[in-house]
Amino acid sequence: MSPAQAALDVLRNVFGHQQFRGEQAEIVQHLIEGHDCVVLMPTGAGKSLCYQVPALVRPGSGVVISPLIALMHDQVQALRSLGVRAACLNSSMSWDAIQEVEDAWLRGYIDLLYIAPERLLTSRCLSLLKRVPISLFAIDEAHCVSQWGHDFRPEYLGLSELARLWPDVPRIALTATATSRTREEIEERLQLKQAQTFIASFDRPNIRYEIVEKTQVRQQLMRFISENHPNESGIVYCLSRKRCETIAEFLNKQGIPALPYHAGMNPHERAENQYRFLHEEGIVMVATIAFGMGVNKPDVRFVAHIDMPRSVENYYQETGRAGRDGLPATAWMAYGLADVLQQSKMIETSQGNEQFKRRSREQLSAMLALCETATCRRVQLLSYFGQISMPCGNCDVCLDPPKLWDATIPAQKVLSTVYWLYKKYQQRFGAKYIIEILLGQHTERIDSFGHDKLSTFGIGKEYSEEVWHSVIRQLLASGFLAVDIEGYSTLALTRRSVVLLKGEEVFRLKQSSLILSGRSKNVMPTRKKSFQELHPEAYQRYQLLRQWRDQKGKEQGLDPQFIFNDTTLRYIALENPENMQTLAHIDGVNLYKLNMYGKEVLKSMRASNSGRTSMSLPTT
Repeated sequence: MSPAQAALDVLRNVFGHQQFRGEQAEIVQHLIEGHDCVVLMPTGAGKSLCYQVPALVRPGSGVVISPLIALMHDQVQALRSLGVRAACLNSSMSWDAIQEVEDAWLRGYIDLLYIAPERLLTSRCLSLLKRVPISLFAIDEAHCVSQWGHDFRPEYLGLSELARLWPDVPRIALTATATSRTREEIEERLQLKQAQTFIASFDRPNIRYEIVEKTQVRQQLMRFISENHPNESGIVYCLSRKRCETIAEFLNKQGIPALPYHAGMNPHERAENQYRFLHEEGIVMVATIAFGMGVNKPDVRFVAHIDMPRSVENYYQETGRAGRDGLPATAWMAYGLADVLQQSKMIETSQGNEQFKRRSREQLSAMLALCETATCRRVQLLSYFGQISMPCGNCDVCLDPPKLWDATIPAQKVLSTVYWLYKKYQQRFGAKYIIEILLGQHTERIDSFGHDKLSTFGIGKEYSEEVWHSVIRQLLASGFLAVDIEGYSTLALTRRSVVLLKGEEVFRLKQSSLILSGRSKNVMPTRKKSFQELHPEAYQRYQLLRQWRDQKGKEQGLDPQFIFNDTTLRYIALENPENMQTLAHIDGVNLYKLNMYGKEVLKSMRASNSGRTSMSLPTT
């Protein structure tokens, strides 16, 4: 049997998929032939299959380096539910459990071993691995090796030792997000410069991107969830731990079940909240960026940010946790000028060197540009990762295109105020103070400084405070204004400012950013329902199947998603199989699951089709 046919047999019989997707087949073939590779593939695109299939085809056992204990346990449980002999070694295990796994490894009873990098590099573990033939090394979440990345882990740097100790064993490094700079660092630090790089499309077409101006963010968030995703699972990201607690409490009071998650919580409580989020429906997790990596929940219907992320990389990876089942999902964010100033202040007051700060400023500018773009957000997002695309028709800008207006004169008024404050008084102030001058407000501070004598005092009364905030925010996004490095959230001119002040460039703003009436115009059309394509009979079958699966999960002590995920149940409900042969050809049904659950699934189908919908669940 050819390697290609062997891989296809494993894909169908073990994993229940009829065909490889995208570049999976080429990557699998590359590894089976013994070559190294670097794989960049978005969340939900099937990265795991790229190493799991060749690990089962090649002689020996596969070793997967994974950074999170929770991620290891989930993947091992998922593989075992498929009949694959998988195990893990990590610090949460008892000594007896560790010895049991080590003994099984030495006896050749393990197909895939998941292990943390810090344990892998111990002399005990390296000695253990040398005693068993290894089919391949898979380095998951490979961006953790990048010192510029947001998930840098020093222990990943030691993984270059694998090339020296096992020069003939193929290695695959995988990540869901990486710019060209991060990719280069992965290749260099893991000694994969000669490896072939496979870059899949970063597009997640099922995710709708929405970014709104922050006004009353709690009310905005509550309306977004209750109007678009009632009773559905989602993640809300906040910058601070305290904010996680207060937002979760607020949502609960509004009737939206929410749980907090951050590094300052009691570990037991944090783990319990994560377990509930993964295993219960309709839970909203309110979290810092401490939550996310390795969270394998396919039916997350939305990811919301109520504070602007530090970079496009962060934003992409965090929003990518929505809609992993391929069904419609939303990435929603509310942001304002305060977010920009806060992030800038954090950069300038950080302990990083000037190179780090310069890189952080570039990342913040790119994130701000994404927020303020008047063109397709998906085009802007994908271009950051070097991918050219066409307008998507599934973001707020495409669905409700903003009109542009000539804001050159308002912009000049802002820049002139910043200029004269420094020119006459050698003083710099923040956005709020600049706006007070433009609106002609006689505050105690303005009058005491004599700033009411400035030529720009009161020349901006034709616009509201919200509009001026929008003007300043977009001046920052366009590089006509900067946050003063020496000051605290104060504004300074840039080299580009002169061009605009002289009228040599036109400054155009999104009209949708104007809040002339006191209400934001960022109103999105109602999103399409997740199961709009399921006709009533199919939807009834789907609900019956879910109830059967959830009950079966409780009986077997398994996460129900590891029996059949929602996407597979949806396919079954649509196909309405009448026999085992038809069921076997549905994507997500492998031989192991067909033998384990096939008869019960068909019994559910017959019960639904005969009209017995009282949910009397079939049992063996």
